[in-house]
Amino acid sequence: MSFLSHLACGKCGLRHEADERQNLCSACAKPLLAVYDVEAAKERVTKKLWEKGRDDLWRFVDMLPVRRARFITSLGEGMTPLLEGKRLAEELGLPHLLIKDEGGNPTGSFKARGMAAAVSKARELGVSRFAVPSAGNAGAALAAYAARAGAEADVYLPADTPAGIARECEAFGASVHLVKGLITDAAKEVQARADAGEVFDISTLREPYRAEGKKTLGYEIVMQNGWHMPDVVVYPTGGGTGIVGMWKAFDEMEQLGLVGPERPRMVSVQAEGCAPIVRALAEGKEEATTWEDAKTGAWGLRVPRAIGDFLILRALRESEGAAIAVSERAIADAQRDMARLAGLDASPEGAAALAGVRALADEGGIERGETVVAFNTGAAWPYR
Repeated sequence: MSFLSHLACGKCGLRHEADERQNLCSACAKPLLAVYDVEAAKERVTKKLWEKGRDDLWRFVDMLPVRRARFITSLGEGMTPLLEGKRLAEELGLPHLLIKDEGGNPTGSFKARGMAAAVSKARELGVSRFAVPSAGNAGAALAAYAARAGAEADVYLPADTPAGIARECEAFGASVHLVKGLITDAAKEVQARADAGEVFDISTLREPYRAEGKKTLGYEIVMQNGWHMPDVVVYPTGGGTGIVGMWKAFDEMEQLGLVGPERPRMVSVQAEGCAPIVRALAEGKEEATTWEDAKTGAWGLRVPRAIGDFLILRALRESEGAAIAVSERAIADAQRDMARLAGLDASPEGAAALAGVRALADEGGIERGETVVAFNTGAAWPYR
């Protein structure tokens, strides 16, 4: 059962129908967010229900958008481990460091969550061909879920994306298009085809339901932490759907009566070579400006400007959080340490999160007794 009610623009609040194909707000072209009938959901959703649900993100089906079970497209995504990083914790002097390891998801990254929800809902609404611009992992995830659903997928990648990711997309049957430039240039190609009615644009926050899959990260870390909010959540940020989704999830959990009003401080980590959120937060702006000449080996962080930037910044400010930029050397060191001290084959983006934890700890931005959740958003193997 889904308690989905309608969609609302994250900027102007305009209401949109949930059971029609939607991309951006018809009034202001900003992202739409799913709204649920929480009062009705409270009669069904309990801690016990979620604790004993199926072993993937669909245990949260009441607060996910798919109404008819036959359209659920699943590869076993979600319910990834929340690991104690004991040796890393000792090295950093943070005894309560936890790592949410998303590398075990289908196609090796957290992108599986968003694509599972978005492809499932879009198929329910009659979509048969999808397209996405990607720095890598989102493309592979779309290709896999489209194959699972019997749909077609077009993946647009920057031409310098690691070849292994392109091969992975092709293995799932997707049509791969290499584009000169960055993910923003790939997005222009997708939008042109979507405008022509050839494909459904499933880009980050350009449709409402990838954020719904990502919000389950928030549900899980609270449930896995004994129904307690962590003190700090550190998240590597490109498009930022995870931060937007988790902040939404925490609010929904409070409305459902599962938690109180407490919230973690949300921390966005970006690479020094592409840090539009860091700059916008420091300058007190509500939206970011495009980062020129974006460069980083953490491909998922090479997003010059996110369409949901105002939602990311809102979450950071409301949580009294922070945004921090880390160097390529710091990312490489953290990737080595996650392997050596935690046995994790972390992606560069996940390593960036640990580098952010280290920088914050050095600056006194995290207290020794605080519970910190850092996200390894994917495995390193797709990059090889």
